[in-house]
Amino acid sequence: MPAFPFSEANPIQYPGPPPKSSDVVIIGGGVIGVTTALFLARRDIPVTLVEKGRIAAEQSSRNWGWIRKQGRDADELPIVIEASRHWRQLAEECGEDIGLKQTGVTYLASSDDKMAGFEEFMKIAAAHKIDTRLLNAQETAGLIEGMSGSFKGAMTTPSDMRAEPWVAVPALARLAAREGVKIVENCAARTLEISAGRVSGVWTEAGHIATSSVLLAGGAWSSLFLRRHGVSIPQLSVRSTVAATEPMPEIHAGAAAADHIAFRRRQDGGYTLAPGGGSLLYVGPDAFRHATKYFPALMANPFGTRYSPAAPAGYPDSWATPRRWAPDSQSPFERMRVLDPAPASSGLRSIERNFTRLFPQLGRVRIKASWAGMIDAMPDVVPIVDRVQAIGGLIVATGMSGHGFGIGPGIGRVVSDMIQGNEIGHDLTRFRLSRFYDGSAIRPGPAL
Repeated sequence: MPAFPFSEANPIQYPGPPPKSSDVVIIGGGVIGVTTALFLARRDIPVTLVEKGRIAAEQSSRNWGWIRKQGRDADELPIVIEASRHWRQLAEECGEDIGLKQTGVTYLASSDDKMAGFEEFMKIAAAHKIDTRLLNAQETAGLIEGMSGSFKGAMTTPSDMRAEPWVAVPALARLAAREGVKIVENCAARTLEISAGRVSGVWTEAGHIATSSVLLAGGAWSSLFLRRHGVSIPQLSVRSTVAATEPMPEIHAGAAAADHIAFRRRQDGGYTLAPGGGSLLYVGPDAFRHATKYFPALMANPFGTRYSPAAPAGYPDSWATPRRWAPDSQSPFERMRVLDPAPASSGLRSIERNFTRLFPQLGRVRIKASWAGMIDAMPDVVPIVDRVQAIGGLIVATGMSGHGFGIGPGIGRVVSDMIQGNEIGHDLTRFRLSRFYDGSAIRPGPAL
């Protein structure tokens, strides 16, 4: 079966070298790092983005490709509404077909409890004037024809969109480079240089970059980087398996999720499929360190998580991964340029089985590719977007909990204005780093 489109074997598109100085340095070449850099460049701010491997090679290209307002945490929703506007504009500006289409997102309900949860979100949707609506069983069957069995109903948001993430984020990076962002691939940020409690530079494997402002948007690697500097965040990484089918008849133009299967129409005429749950957590030092903070999430079981006692060598929370290293020595980020977990064979069998059960008229599902990604998760299933009080000039945007692709350009705009000291336009209280240490109760957001 073909490998995922991005790996360390991919040619380097942005070879560097990095500059000696830059007003802003961004660590991480995913959707948030790329869009933050783009918005800064549009304010004529010199910005350098360093990526240890390849642009978008990790979770920003491995996600489901949903751009949704539906089911969002109430505090995320204003930012994702903004992000939807940015996606439309950026899709035009990049001059490439990124597969952006308004085809809607639908959640299917197999129980009255699930419908009750949908009704709760309808209050949030009404407050923000989005077009989400509830469907009864008959309307649900009419929206997605040919489904076997029956559902109690559904929740659908016609204005939600889809795009091809492995196309979209590299296209945005090319747009950012054209507009002046200095991107350097295969260039791990090893450590921060800190003087008098403030960032004064970044040590990379290719040398030092003098700067007074850093954004860490390192996804699954953010916690490891911060711990090296004495900052602890309760971020863990869970593995999720995804598959792509060969082209097949269209059963639904948008994206939908039931209890055990999620699917999205693809630009190539096939479907992206994923289990409704079934993520895998590799238990390592951080999992033990932050276990108590995850109790509310584990009680709610938002990830449908299974556990493995040890991560493969080199993973962020592997028992053998170093937690300390010097600026002039090899870091864990260079040892694993691209975090490329193997998909779970049991997950692939589950995907095929459950999709076939839902649409038996399609016959055997032909899988043309499969992959997995490591989702950077937080105990309350919402991200950290905040300044690090202990280190002046450092901002963190991480822990998107599997929701980062859709909201990415909105977070990028927000962080770019944080860096500039401008008004943000949104209340970021929910996303503060201190919520995990100031005695606040952990309040899990929506899991999907």
